[in-house]
This record gives sequence, C-alpha cells and structure tokens, in this order.
Amino acid sequence: MRRRPATLASLAAALAIAIAACGSDQRQTPIACLEGAAAYLDALESAPGAVLLEGETPISDCLVPDQEVGPQNTVGSAVVEAATKLNGEALRKDGGDAAIQVGYLIGAVQEGASETGGIHTDLVRRLDAAARFSPDGEPLSASIERDLGVGYAAGQESG
Repeated sequence: MRRRPATLASLAAALAIAIAACGSDQRQTPIACLEGAAAYLDALESAPGAVLLEGETPISDCLVPDQEVGPQNTVGSAVVEAATKLNGEALRKDGGDAAIQVGYLIGAVQEGASETGGIHTDLVRRLDAAARFSPDGEPLSASIERDLGVGYAAGQESG
C-alpha cells in the first residue's frame, strides 16, 4: 500500500509539533491566580494550613516559567495588594493571623519563583517590601516577626 504525500506531510507536521513541545515548559497561569487580591486574601484565611485558591490551586503554582507579561503583572499586582492589606492589619494588631497570612504569602511566592529562572525576582522583592513596610521606618516588632516566620515556613512547605 502506497502512502499519499498529504498523509506523510501531516505525520511530519504532527511529529515536529510534538518534538517542539517536549523541550519547553508552556504551562499556563491557572485562572484562579488571575482573580485579584480578594481571592488571595480569602484563601489565606486558612494559613498556616494549606492555602488553595478556589480550593485547588497552590499560590506557588501562580508563578510559571516563561510566564507571559499580562498574567505575570496580574498575579504580581494581586499578591502585592494582598500583602499591603495584611501588613496594615498586622501592624494594627501587632501580629496575629494577618502576619501569619502575609508570611505564608511570601513563602509560597518565593517557593514558586524558585522554579522560574529569575523572571519573578522583582516581584519577590516588591512583595517582601510590602509585607515588611513600617510607616515609621522602625523594625517590625518581635511578635510580628515571629508570626511572619510561622507563616513563611508554612508557605514554603505547602504554598
């Protein structure tokens, strides 16, 4: 039986696509990561326990290798906004749940960024600055630092 040229061309094209896909990590940013700061704040209420956006997506999964600029900016804006709100609450209450939650957020984002070849380095810096902001420029209190550490460890572990 003789193969037609169109069939061979189709097979060759399919093989070329499959080979090209093998060497790249084209993971898409999960939709749950693009829902804004409120989604992160809602999910972080379960910190230091497992935090999942929309009940299924770890925060670290929001940072993907070769992430397109639009999703990268959306995720970055959302986590920095969430960290800013949590920082304000932690400062007012001298630690507590908000400090644990923002610590978790930092740990989870750093964990996700560790696998993206450095494209999220600026986001990690901005997030840390938002989370550790002090209006008077003084160091954060020992109780806030302690709670940040608890959250951070949990975020690194399961974020």
